[in-house]
Amino acid sequence: MSHRDLAEALARLDEVARTLRVECPWDREQDARSIVPHTVEEAYELAEAARTGDTSSMRDELGDVLFQVVFLSLLLEEQGEGDLSTIATQLTEKLIRRHPHVYPPPAKEGSPTGESVDREAVGKPVAEGAAGRIETADDVRRQWDRIKQDVEGRTTEKDWRKPGLPALVYASKVQWKLDPVERPANAGADNPDRNSDEEEVGQMLWEAVAEARRRGVDPELALRALAEQRAPRN
Repeated sequence: MSHRDLAEALARLDEVARTLRVECPWDREQDARSIVPHTVEEAYELAEAARTGDTSSMRDELGDVLFQVVFLSLLLEEQGEGDLSTIATQLTEKLIRRHPHVYPPPAKEGSPTGESVDREAVGKPVAEGAAGRIETADDVRRQWDRIKQDVEGRTTEKDWRKPGLPALVYASKVQWKLDPVERPANAGADNPDRNSDEEEVGQMLWEAVAEARRRGVDPELALRALAEQRAPRN
């Protein structure tokens, strides 16, 4: 797809969202709090389509998630708190900031290194291999953590605590926070044992849920409580 085709498709979607907001009784009544439950549902449906490799469903569910983004952006615009363009720009800047191994930051004015900077090159990808030390996905994750703390100033627990997350996801984040140096093997597609590992871990979790039921305990609440107990306080 060309940039022009993409721009036209997104502009048409934005136009339809604005029309629905004015002319559809249901859309007129919505606010962020009423829409977000649908956003969560659509995200889970997309995750399921991705998990099963159903590309047709992925296209459909990606469209549903994209509409959620467009509609919620429109609600922000109505409040004078930003719009889709602002959100896209902010996201792009964050992606560039968090990937200095791909987009080298410009040198500061009066840099003691005396290095000259090609201002036109800033924000453009570097050549493969130019990053040097960033070689693995775990290297990237550790770099993200440093950037969040040193560049973005995200040092308080509210910056990483996500009480709305499911307990398993939240527990994983807490464990990562407790163990910032050694991270688990990359869970991406390059893990040759991913299918068998998922099956084994799934069996362990299934047994844990069964044990919780035998004891009359809600496994979600139990894991959430333990994660809160173990979570660092700074």
